[in-house]
Amino acid sequence: MKTRKIVTLSAVAISLILAANAEAGSIRPQSEGDQDYVPTGKGWGEPDLQKKGAKGGGSRPRTTSNGINYHGGPVMLGTTNVYYIWYGDWSSNSAVPILNNLALSLGGSPYFNINTTYYDGSNRHVSNSVAQAASTVDNYSRGTAIGDADVRSIVTDAISSGSLPKDPNGIYMVLTSADVNETSGFCTQYCGWHTHASILGIDTKYSFVGNAERCPSACAAQSSNSPNGNVGADAMASVIAHEVEEAVTDPDLNAWYDKRGYENADKCAWKFGATYTAANGSYANMNLGGKDYLIQQNWVNANGGYCDLIY
Repeated sequence: MKTRKIVTLSAVAISLILAANAEAGSIRPQSEGDQDYVPTGKGWGEPDLQKKGAKGGGSRPRTTSNGINYHGGPVMLGTTNVYYIWYGDWSSNSAVPILNNLALSLGGSPYFNINTTYYDGSNRHVSNSVAQAASTVDNYSRGTAIGDADVRSIVTDAISSGSLPKDPNGIYMVLTSADVNETSGFCTQYCGWHTHASILGIDTKYSFVGNAERCPSACAAQSSNSPNGNVGADAMASVIAHEVEEAVTDPDLNAWYDKRGYENADKCAWKFGATYTAANGSYANMNLGGKDYLIQQNWVNANGGYCDLIY
């Protein structure tokens, strides 16, 4: 499928970023036509083959008036535990404190509170509670060119070795240094993704987020300056927030998404809302834990549905 370049933020054209209407990293065009789509976790939908042409088959969404529907799957309840797997070489990189601060500060924020508008079949709502539970380092166990299966293996190895605990309420995030490529489409089709798998007997949620320093023109909203002076890390912060909010509201890719297969954050991807000028002259739209960030908006599942930074 033809890819589309993500518009880069500039002082005179900040609103142009709104035109990149795809996942926090998806560089694919949106799904079109009347066919129902299901999410891939990478920001674009694929045709719901089970539903197509199947009498009485396929998903039967609980429709809402908010532009996104519930398809019966679970959401993550209680505190969501974020686990970082620092893959590659992160020595002396300011990304570490920048992204650690993000994970420590998301929970309880007006921004993450948007996710409390999502619920499961028993009307139990997502909590505004996120904890950075633990992290570990993986020194290129799968080399510098990794695929989707390698990402799963990296997560499996971290858990099976005891470096990280086995946690059904965790999201394991593989964060790669700039010299690492994810060969299924990093920088050309996506900047990050999330999915799930049965790992060591539990349904495990995990995510890949690549370092945007590898391709700032595709994966960074601001490619020459950023709130914390680290273009790659600041761009990763936006993708991490995006993947976490999708993982809590659609962990198994069968809960909350729209007819195009877009999950909640997909519907607001690369839309940043009102911004302010950070101390170094870059743009930001929220302060978390004392640091400025430029984070993509999320879809509020209330009042007809809309993109926002707070709820």
